[in-house]
Amino acid sequence: GLGKGGDIFTLAGEFARSGDFMAQARFIAETARMPFVASEKPLFLPEPSEPAFEGVEAVPLLRSPLTEYLAERGIPYAVASRHCCRLNYGVRGKRYFAIGFPNVAGGYEIRSRYFKGCVPPKDVSLVKPEDTASDVCSVFEGFMDFLSALTLGLETGDCLVLNSVANVGKAVKHLYGYGRIDCFLDRDESGRRTLEALKGHYGGRVCDRSAPYDGCKDLNEYLQLTAKKEMNNNLKIKGQ
Repeated sequence: GLGKGGDIFTLAGEFARSGDFMAQARFIAETARMPFVASEKPLFLPEPSEPAFEGVEAVPLLRSPLTEYLAERGIPYAVASRHCCRLNYGVRGKRYFAIGFPNVAGGYEIRSRYFKGCVPPKDVSLVKPEDTASDVCSVFEGFMDFLSALTLGLETGDCLVLNSVANVGKAVKHLYGYGRIDCFLDRDESGRRTLEALKGHYGGRVCDRSAPYDGCKDLNEYLQLTAKKEMNNNLKIKGQ
């Protein structure tokens, strides 16, 4: 909800209102009713952790259970296949696959029916039509919203996907050259804070474009409701 990343100790620090590791560990121990023994010096140094993702391979997104999952969320294959790939990867010796969406730093946002994550480094994604200069950039929180906007025909000009509201600071340098910044952000507190942060940088150039999906959490939820209504209307017409 705060748009911040981190681990369990970072979360404990928010509750304990402290950046001290020992205070965070003490809060976790007390909350879980576990014994807490403080030591002035660490008893051992943790071994370097192995990379979470192994053998990452990006291949074309062909029709599969992944595209069936996207279709359930209202995203047609023709739209998804232009901007996404299939990402094959390993974790602790086991192989998995997911929808991959590249960012500007060479990392990927990954999504499947069962998993949502990121192959680092974490960063924003910028999509620009080739050989076309635009004065307008549409901003989205996640790539599902970006794909939803393409499906609905709402986007104009270039598109920037934050991939996390915590990436607003990384987005700043990519947005300076635009005369208008259209924001299709989530209609929640986190989305509102992100909108205000962008307005703080760019003032009147920032436009809130979330009104069409008022009543929905985000653009993808609105797309799914729209698709469901169209399906019901088609069924009624066929039944007449």
